[in-house]
Parts: sequence; C-alpha cells; structure tokens
Amino acid sequence: MTRPRTRVLALANQKGGVGKTTTAINLGTALAAVGERVLIIDLDPQGNASTGLGIEHRERSTFDVLAGQASIMEARVPTHVPRLSIVPATIDLMSFEREAASANGRHYRLRDCLAELIAAEDRDATTTYILIDCPPSLNLLTINALAAADAVLVPLQCEFFALEGLAQLLSTVEEIRVRLNPKLQIHGVVLTMYDQRTSLSDQVVEDVRAVLGDKVYTTVIPRNVRVAESPSHGKPVLLYDYKCSGSQAYIQLASEVIERERRIRAA
Repeated sequence: MTRPRTRVLALANQKGGVGKTTTAINLGTALAAVGERVLIIDLDPQGNASTGLGIEHRERSTFDVLAGQASIMEARVPTHVPRLSIVPATIDLMSFEREAASANGRHYRLRDCLAELIAAEDRDATTTYILIDCPPSLNLLTINALAAADAVLVPLQCEFFALEGLAQLLSTVEEIRVRLNPKLQIHGVVLTMYDQRTSLSDQVVEDVRAVLGDKVYTTVIPRNVRVAESPSHGKPVLLYDYKCSGSQAYIQLASEVIERERRIRAA
C-alpha cells in the first residue's frame, strides 16, 4: 500500500484582513470533513487560527517548535473537528525574527520540523494536508512558510485595492522559488468577501481573472455574517452554521483544491 502524500500549502498575503485565517480554518475543516487528515500551523503571533478553533490554553506553540524546544508531534493539539489538528501560536512568535536573525538555516526551521513530522508518522495516519496560516507581512516567519511549502494559496479580498501588493507577493514567491525552494508553486488565488450587492465586487472578480486566469479558483467566498461570527464561538463556520453560504463556499473550495491536487499528481 502506497503511503499517502503530504501536501504543504502556505496561505499568504502580506495585506491584512483578506480572510487568510478564516480560509485556513474553514478550508482545513472542509478537507477534514471529506476524510483528509489536516494539520494547521498557526504562524501568526496574533494566534487567531488557534482561537478560531477554540484553542485557548497553549502549553507548546509554533515558537517552541521553531526554537527547537518541541517537535510538531509534541505541540500539535486536536480540535473539535475529527481529523483536524493545529499547532497553536502565541505572542512569543514576535521574537522569532530577532532571535533567529543571524542563525544558520533560519529560513529552513519550519521545513526541517515538517520533514521530521512526516518521517515519524505512521503510514495509516499520515497527515495529507498541512495548511500554514502566515502573518500579514513578508517577514522571516512567512519566508519559513514559503521555504517549507509545496504551493501557495493566496486569499484576495474583493475590494478596490485587491491587486495592490499582489505583485509584490508574487515577486517574493518567485524569489523564494529561485533562492530557497525550487518546488514552490502558486496553487491558486481565492477571492474572498464577495458582496453580490455591489458592482465593485463583480469588477474586482473580473479584473483578477483577467490578470491571473486559471490561477484563480472558480469558487468565490461570499461576505457572510455567519463566517464573521463563528470565530468568536471558537468554531469553524462549517460547525457553526453548515447550511450558510459561507460554509457551502468553503466546501466547494475544498473540492477545487483536491481536484487541482489530482491534476498536479497526474502531470
């Protein structure tokens, strides 16, 4: 029996408030719901992915992992979602860049930790998707995520300045691919916070598709009050309100991600 392949996807955009963490939580939940084994790495010092999944007490964190004080196996904690776990973040992550600034191999800390995890897992319990929730900046934490990832998933808000800064992110991804991680690809761009009541949202969707073509997922995540409410209850929206439009959109996005993965494997 062939061991399942672990795929590492970094959710990155240096612009804040675009739905990165919301997408990490709910895409992870949707993937787990269809039988995938999913691990979220919370790499944002704000720790919103951890809080949004109801993880409050954090004995070990991603800082401990990156600092070599704990393995991912020791730091990961289960969530209320079957087959979904998380390595939570704490504010300690803010000191990582300062402490690792001159250290050898500082760009590969996360990559090496993930490699250790994958090598240690049993074949029957292999994590199939690792989603890295990056901070809203192109700092050493984000570089670690991109150096460790197979591909980048970019959440992009349907607003006037949607494309502002995207060119910088794509340039950074290309630089990381050349210098640190030759396998790195753009998995796709997911448009978030779409408001069907405004012509602006439609124009943004049209503009982004015109620029990026089939790199943009067909699924668009709507602006939805249930999606906004769910983190305050420590639940992904799929557990908070399965039937709402936001939940259904993330289920569709998970199907698209899996289909793209099938095409990548077949290529």
